[in-house]
Amino acid sequence: MADPKPIAPVGGSSLQNSDIREIQWDDPHEKRNPHNWPIWKKLFHTAVPCVLAFVMQVLHTFGTSVNEAALDLIATRFNVSQTVSMLTLTLYTLGLAFGPLVIAPLSETFGRRPVYIFTSTCLLTFSAGAGAANNLATLLVCRGLAGALGSSGIAIGAGTLADIWDLDKEGGPASLLFVLGPFLGPTTGPLAGAYVLKDHGDDWRWTQWVMVILCAPVWLGAVLMQETMKERILVKTKSDDTHLEKGGGSQQQPELPKPSLRDLITTGLGRPVKLLCTEVIVFSLTLYTAFAYAMIFSYFASSSYVYTIYYGFDWRQVGLTFISVIVGYVLAALMFGIFDKTLYVRARVAGGGVAAPEHRLYSAMAGSVLLPVGLFWYAWEAHAGGHWAALVCAGIPFGVGAFSLFLSAITYLVDVYQAGAAASALAANGVIRYCLGATFPLFTVQMYEKLGVHWASSLYAFLSLFLLPIPWVLFKYGASLRGKGYSR
Repeated sequence: MADPKPIAPVGGSSLQNSDIREIQWDDPHEKRNPHNWPIWKKLFHTAVPCVLAFVMQVLHTFGTSVNEAALDLIATRFNVSQTVSMLTLTLYTLGLAFGPLVIAPLSETFGRRPVYIFTSTCLLTFSAGAGAANNLATLLVCRGLAGALGSSGIAIGAGTLADIWDLDKEGGPASLLFVLGPFLGPTTGPLAGAYVLKDHGDDWRWTQWVMVILCAPVWLGAVLMQETMKERILVKTKSDDTHLEKGGGSQQQPELPKPSLRDLITTGLGRPVKLLCTEVIVFSLTLYTAFAYAMIFSYFASSSYVYTIYYGFDWRQVGLTFISVIVGYVLAALMFGIFDKTLYVRARVAGGGVAAPEHRLYSAMAGSVLLPVGLFWYAWEAHAGGHWAALVCAGIPFGVGAFSLFLSAITYLVDVYQAGAAASALAANGVIRYCLGATFPLFTVQMYEKLGVHWASSLYAFLSLFLLPIPWVLFKYGASLRGKGYSR
């Protein structure tokens, strides 16, 4: 029997070809292959990063959901200005931005499971530390570390999905579950935050205690996970002769070499930066999704101003208006599912079982039109004497547009860069996205006060028109733009 074919390491991994051998990995009877796991097991390993991403976003938006309530309480408790209290949000968001640059390549070197366990433990620990903080410095440090070290769901969730699911056949629904977390978190956070403060005597610490409660089952799920990364599964540190070879012959127990610091920096941290700077696909979609994501936070931040001055809403009523955005998310998910089951399947059949990744962009093209529609609607419907329901309905096309762009872009990036570099591509995308998410709430209300509600929102709408052609251009020219080093 011929020697089995060596497996090349995941882009940049320090594993040697001679240490990893493949025995019928694609055989449907190979139970180690996550693609062949039972559906309940796939769903469980998908749920952990999805719920973790959701929890991270809820923890994020608790800082902005009631910024004049929670942040005022923090400012009063620690005797600082509200601007200084905003650092609890900014540092956390910057942690979300830059944490994946370290976590994503580490997962591609050491495997997914140990990274999930370590980071979820850190998230639980530092969330509890933030709730128990007795001084501002402790609160800021715990918030920053919780954001940076707890960002594994965001950083490597896409890589985990690529490990588990057949992207050509199941990539759409699986990616939908993953993307729901980062979007439902910011949307439900404001509503939950307002009610948590109201029901607990305006005690800001409960915004952190709730997160500890949510983080505990996520941590347990991470502990119960199995490894999903192909190379890590096949490289075992204990003897397992029956899985290493099936045709007899000599057995060689593989070892996992320890990567040097230089390897981690050049092939790990450098890969997301390189993707962002050299890959047109990553840069353009990062720019667009970062803008759409920033619009989510600007929409929430401006709503507290708009609904208060025009309609006299309180914080809980403002939070309820975001239900229309959630309705938009649901419609976007339905639209994506319809495109996935019709146009994408048709393209796969025409392509002999494989569809070009560009066929994931149908939702993005629709979303690119609906996003400015929602923003212009929101800009000019707000006025004294108008009915609040007409303004609330603007959240529907806005939600459809923003979520469609993000869902389609993430699915497209996962299809293009596959398991080996999908986590790094998403990490590069997250850096700009969360940097904008950290900065936009700092000036949104001031911009609305200076420019007025109509023109402040219109400015964002015109910017969305400027970015509108990106998914259309990628759909037409993406095949030629895909880099040969990372894409398939």
